[in-house]
Amino acid sequence: MLSVLSKLTEKVLKGDDLSFEEVAPLVEITKQCDIVTLINFANIIRDEFKGANIETCAIMNAKSGRCSEDCVFCSQSAHHHTQIDRYPLSNIEDIIEKAKEAKAFGADRFSVVTSGRDIHGKTDLESICKAIEDISQTIEIGRCASLGTLTKDSARSLRMAGLERYHHNLETSRSFFPKICSTHSFEDRVDTIGIAKEAGFSVCAGGIFGLGESPLQRIEMAFDLKELDVDSIPLNFLNPIPGTPLEDSIPIPPMEILKTLAIYRFIHPQMDIRVCGGRYKNLRGIQALMYLAGINAVMIGNYLTTPGCDPAEDLQLIKDLMLTPRKSGKHLTE
Repeated sequence: MLSVLSKLTEKVLKGDDLSFEEVAPLVEITKQCDIVTLINFANIIRDEFKGANIETCAIMNAKSGRCSEDCVFCSQSAHHHTQIDRYPLSNIEDIIEKAKEAKAFGADRFSVVTSGRDIHGKTDLESICKAIEDISQTIEIGRCASLGTLTKDSARSLRMAGLERYHHNLETSRSFFPKICSTHSFEDRVDTIGIAKEAGFSVCAGGIFGLGESPLQRIEMAFDLKELDVDSIPLNFLNPIPGTPLEDSIPIPPMEILKTLAIYRFIHPQMDIRVCGGRYKNLRGIQALMYLAGINAVMIGNYLTTPGCDPAEDLQLIKDLMLTPRKSGKHLTE
């Protein structure tokens, strides 16, 4: 295994892409010492292409619940009976205040997230655009949004308001997607990513693991993302929510998660690979190892409907590992 991993690492460091056939055997690694070796090489690749800087981001659940889509993992779906807060779009002042809070506790990016298939009505779009515009002029923080399906017109409006990045997950691989959602298709998600790229956004797109997909389907999604040429890959791990169809799901073992993160670094050596929801629930006491498995970005603060870790503790952990919270420069617009 050491010889195999050494050869793959050498190929990646030379700037060559790995094929699905080259990477697929890595999912069969089960020995603890081999997973640790894989992690070590992924860390080398991360250091070579991304350095020691770790990007931090934070989100605001600006509109919660009552989503028309039936994604089996989602606590905000109107198809499931979950105990979450449900509310309409937050007002402009609250969105701006949350961006200030994110900046204050150390996030370099801030994302406005809303539930639902898309932006509901002209009024909501105008409010979000106004908030983004004010943030872009007053707060030095990256501006992201996750608002569901885009049209060319809505994408143009958001771009003109100062939005820099659009987030829209694939959620899972093309082959497994029909198992997790029936109200829209994998291609619908691909189309929105295309519209976002055409509008000039950088794109943050990834998925969630632990939905019942196979290890190979996790790798399949990595190559789906590679084909789409996204800029940031957020990886989430299922935190089963009571009332959803997956409430009794068995979590992925922590070392399996680390293995998956490392394989993603081999496939995407130059991309930002970001760990987001479910890390505390699934990695528990070995969260620090996710950085050594090759990731270079992390979501801090709370998630959509569940609490996260203390941002100060997250930032201290990054520093304890001889890494540095990244400051990507000014984000203010004229």
